[in-house]
Amino acid sequence: MSKTINLIKANASNPKVWIVAGITVAGILLLADTTRRRRRKAIIIQRQDFGAFLERFDLIPFPQPPTPPAKLPLQGLTFAIKDIFDVKGYVTGFGNPDWRRTHEPSDKMALVLTALLQNGAKCVGKTVMDELAFGIRGENKHYGTPINPKVQSNIPGGSSSGSAVAVAAEFVDFALGTDTIGCIRIPASFCGILGFRPSHRAVSTIGLIPHSQSLDTIGWFARDPSVLHRVGHVLLKVKAVEPKRERRLVFADDLFQLSKVTKQKTVYVVSKAIEKLSGYQPPQHINFSQYVASNVPSLKAFGQNSTNLQYGISALKALSSVMVSLQSYEFKTNHEEWVKNVKPRLGPEISHRVLAAINTKYENVKVLYKVGTEMRAALQSLLKDDGILVIPTIVDPPPKLNSMKDYSTEFHDRACAVLSIASMSGGCQACVPLGNDAGCPVSVSFVSYHGADKFLLDAVLDMYASLQDQVSIASKSVPLPDVNGNMDASQW
Repeated sequence: MSKTINLIKANASNPKVWIVAGITVAGILLLADTTRRRRRKAIIIQRQDFGAFLERFDLIPFPQPPTPPAKLPLQGLTFAIKDIFDVKGYVTGFGNPDWRRTHEPSDKMALVLTALLQNGAKCVGKTVMDELAFGIRGENKHYGTPINPKVQSNIPGGSSSGSAVAVAAEFVDFALGTDTIGCIRIPASFCGILGFRPSHRAVSTIGLIPHSQSLDTIGWFARDPSVLHRVGHVLLKVKAVEPKRERRLVFADDLFQLSKVTKQKTVYVVSKAIEKLSGYQPPQHINFSQYVASNVPSLKAFGQNSTNLQYGISALKALSSVMVSLQSYEFKTNHEEWVKNVKPRLGPEISHRVLAAINTKYENVKVLYKVGTEMRAALQSLLKDDGILVIPTIVDPPPKLNSMKDYSTEFHDRACAVLSIASMSGGCQACVPLGNDAGCPVSVSFVSYHGADKFLLDAVLDMYASLQDQVSIASKSVPLPDVNGNMDASQW
């Protein structure tokens, strides 16, 4: 542009120069306008899918015989998958462009994807995730942060953020994600949808990039409990009919003490919901942290000083510490060579966690696995074959976007305390939305022992309508005093 102006000054009396200059300026303005239109179009496209999708494609259900014996269980349903599953002919990007650049397209299909296509579902694309599955916020420096449809000023939660957003925004009927230390449960809670983390190794992880094999599970999101249930039956390969068992709910009162949501919107709602249903024993209440302290002896090696010993919270803080150490150790085992060779560009939070995992020397690793074995036995002993533990999915509301002020070490530690229960026991957990509080989604979680997946899915399907009825009643009721109060953050 400056060259054009200089040309005009030097040849102001020459009309041909004015013509050339006019054409040049018009071209520049046209190019600028075109660029703006492209950018605007890109923004519109991103907003139309809430930034959930990384790439779109259509994988149609596998061909069926001319006259199939019955309707396929997932026929007519659409789904999306996290960018951690192998799709034949596509690069599995693991949420990071440097990973995508240094890997070839897959020559195989993840087993879970094959199972869903065989049962009539259609896959419509891959979704955005936290880089290397190492975050719980749902933000991605390179591909953008999917927009939380329920509260757009707040994070969606991660690392399976795009899959949760795709379901919450009603782009698909269900979506696949993974859960290591909460990557299904956090976004399900923050986006106000159903989420299911199955028992460890209950669903095949063949065709999945490993993050931490002792904790990794393949989970799924849905808005409709019947869809959540049907997907579970396909992936878990459970028997269609089993004898119905009575259910016994066990409320972890100390964990609801941690939550910033009043118990009128959680404990009270669940208690009233099961009063209306048959097949439920009177609910029980427990200080779960103290139960863990008494029944997982190896945690003593990870004991921490706490100002809240009366709540027994130090045991869950120790359990979450073991979980994070195990995650980091196995991530290092899987990916240290790639990280050191490629030196990938990572967002600040992810970079911090990756470098910490890679640079830490891990000693006495066996005790980490021993804690997991003891935790699984402790949960089985508590719940037996009829019990379901009731806990808050996460104890804090979703932090604001791009605000590290809301995302402190305290937030991470408080989240991991409740998330470590299913992760370290290998049990199954269902996250169920219960309306809103202060403009943010509220949820509660039902946890059962390893292998009780069908039992838990059946229970969620049975309770769901009654739960939502009670949510509606509670939203119109005068707030009740929270007798025990909430644990002050400073006490944590």
